[in-house]
Amino acid sequence: MSQKDAVDHPQHYGGKDNPYEAIKVIEAWELGFCLGNTVKYLSRAGKKNPDKAIEDLEKAAWYLQREIERRKSDATC
Repeated sequence: MSQKDAVDHPQHYGGKDNPYEAIKVIEAWELGFCLGNTVKYLSRAGKKNPDKAIEDLEKAAWYLQREIERRKSDATC
């Protein structure tokens, strides 16, 4: 993997040839910050650092809960 690919399309987010690369899904679905981060952390859980899979899932849950609270209160994330 080239340095540019490591920055632009990291394997732990799916890689450039994967139609479900996290950034592509986030942009295609116009998810915004909180839901985008939820997808990002779910997609990389156990891939970027296998020892931190639970931490990534907890981060995904945190962003999802923040989005839920934002929608309940109609505040900005």
